[in-house]
Parts: sequence; structure tokens; C-alpha cells
Amino acid sequence: MKPRLCIIVPVLNEGPQLAERLSALQIFRNRGAHVVVVDGGSHDDSLAIAREHADLALLAPRGRAAQMNAGAAACPAPVLLFLHADTVLPAQADQLVADACRRSIAWGRFDVHIDSDRPLLHWVARLMNLRSRLTGIATGDQAIFMRQELFQQVGGFPDLPLMEDIAMSTLLNKLSAPVCLRTQVRTSARRWEKHGAWRTIWLMWRLRAAYFFGADPAQLAIQYGYRPRDPQ
Repeated sequence: MKPRLCIIVPVLNEGPQLAERLSALQIFRNRGAHVVVVDGGSHDDSLAIAREHADLALLAPRGRAAQMNAGAAACPAPVLLFLHADTVLPAQADQLVADACRRSIAWGRFDVHIDSDRPLLHWVARLMNLRSRLTGIATGDQAIFMRQELFQQVGGFPDLPLMEDIAMSTLLNKLSAPVCLRTQVRTSARRWEKHGAWRTIWLMWRLRAAYFFGADPAQLAIQYGYRPRDPQ
């Protein structure tokens, strides 16, 4: 049967927690969704784990945009949901997305909760959700979803090493305003905890401002900590 929803998960060296994350998606697979994991060349056992716990696991050039585009191309579902490997969907996510699409809303995202007891990170999440609601710009942590036809219409995610979610939101906003679901996804606080909350907040605001004023996304990705993609 053709799946009604495709959940696309880009991964890179996510082995230690990937089995648990993918097991949490089994509830959606039981209800007719397909889970597609796209590995960007992990050096651990991410791909092997994905083959055990997903409907499809494949390799693609490293970078979330390229990986998500490859996942979308491999899944014929009418609705696509793009999920970071460290983000957990609410149990009714598939129904919420289906309801939104039935209301002729072409794309949208969830509110996000950062999985931490630190009050500062609770405020960070609230501000992320508010900013998104005011601007129509969604971040990858918010589990962006859209109709397949709209994804095709805009040509998929721009193949950027960073800020692909902002670039995609900008394209989509030209066609349709998003639905901003208040139901929350939970995303890991690991980056904030590893690098420090204030330092990470400052870095993200600085990179977003630089991108807005035309900085090269490849250079921003290096500042963020991404390793450049190997030449083809």
C-alpha cells in the first residue's frame, strides 16, 4: 500500500541513541506511515541500525538538505515530515498533520520543547516558537511537514550546508502561510549542554544575522561546527 505519510530522518553518527529514536516511530508505522532514514556517511553503525528499524535506509551526500531531498525522492507518500534524529514526535503527530493537510494547509511545523530542566532553555524554546509564529520561518527542530506536491513545486530543500530550514521556509511562504501547531515535539538539549547555553544562543543568533545579511552558508556551517562535504 502507498503510505499516507513519510517520516524522513537524516542521520550522521547517531548510533548510540538511534535504535531508541526509531523504535519510538513504530507507532506511526503501525498506522500506515513509512520511516525513511538517510545516512550522510556515518562512521558508526547508524546505517545498520536504520535498516533494522525503518522501512527504508539509504545513503546520500552529507548535509541535511541533500539527505532530506534523497529521502523525499525515495518515498511516494502525499505528505512528508522531516524529523531530526534527536527530536521526538508526540503520539498523535500523524493525525495532527493529516488534519492540517485536510484543511488545505500545505505545510507547517510543531512547537518545540527543549528536553531540559533548565529554565533558560524553556525560555529559548518559547521564543523560538513565538518567533516562528510571527515570521512564518520554521526550524528543523520543529519537525517541518508539507504536502509532497508543494515540496516538488519549490524544488526541495536548497542544498545548503546550513540554514536549509530557513531557506525552505522562505520558499514555502511565497506559496502558503504555515500552520503552527501548538502541540510540542521534544528535542535534545545536547548541543546547549555540550557547548554552553549562552554560548550556543549567541552563536545561533550571530549565524542567523550573518545569513540574513548574505554571508556564505558554507562558511557559517564551519563556524557552527560542520565539516565541509568531501568533493564529489
